[in-house]
Amino acid sequence: MSSPTGPASGLPVRMPRPRQPGRHRRPEPLVAPEGAPSLVLAVPGTPSSATRGLADEVISIARSELPGLDARIGHLDGDDDEFPTLSTVLVRAAEERTARFEQARAAGLDVREPEGPVAVVVPLLAGPDNALLRRIRQAVMDSRIAAELTDVLGPHPLLAEALHVRLSEAGLARADRARLFTVATAADGIILASVGGDEAVQAAGITGMLLAARLAVPVIAAALDEEGSIASVAEQLRSSGSQQLALAPYLIGPEIEQSVLEEAAKEAGCSAAEPLGPYPAIGKLALAKYTTALGISPQQAQGTPVR
Repeated sequence: MSSPTGPASGLPVRMPRPRQPGRHRRPEPLVAPEGAPSLVLAVPGTPSSATRGLADEVISIARSELPGLDARIGHLDGDDDEFPTLSTVLVRAAEERTARFEQARAAGLDVREPEGPVAVVVPLLAGPDNALLRRIRQAVMDSRIAAELTDVLGPHPLLAEALHVRLSEAGLARADRARLFTVATAADGIILASVGGDEAVQAAGITGMLLAARLAVPVIAAALDEEGSIASVAEQLRSSGSQQLALAPYLIGPEIEQSVLEEAAKEAGCSAAEPLGPYPAIGKLALAKYTTALGISPQQAQGTPVR
């Protein structure tokens, strides 16, 4: 048993580490403000256990970056039972916020009535897709809940990093240009496949330039939802000297059926990497959209070099 002057047993006492003074002091960990709106991830595509698992991982990453975050998942094509729709999730968030306020008042606590948005809706989209964004916006309006809708996740350097990782996992790119080894199947031309028409292709092209700088090979964006776009870009790359192409989906995953990607790779005559999926950068970018919407200073989401 310990005494005020030290441990009676002679065992060392773990003392709190003093805060380091000056500008090199570690920043305090960011915590979600009390009463902050919910982060609602708007998930497109056909709901499935795989889609929900992906969204759960993205949410888990965001929560690990911001403890105390109230994060939820709303499916664009949900059924309100196993896969709650976006409108349903927003209504529940509003009801729960009101219930917490009323319970606090009933307990005699001096609390203010909640103000501001109930939720911040973050589309689980790497690039702009006007058709899907219109549906998300309509779902928010149909809920009649005060919610703020953010922009999509890209373009962003972290998405270029994620694309690099997915290509290297498929053996289609070197994991690290600094190391002097080669990959026999490494591509010398990348087709960056997006959905959402011309606007999505242009946005993907920005991330594509960052990916080209990482890989030192040409990268051209193409539209999966525009007939002939993939084949045209494949021909453009081959005519400029690229012989071994690869298809890199500029997609999180739920936006499109896997069969569409397989058909696109077959059309281009090349192998394809996996979609971005629950890569850590996706969760960090979703959180960054949320904190920016609320004016919170987030911890810097820094990309790490691929090793």
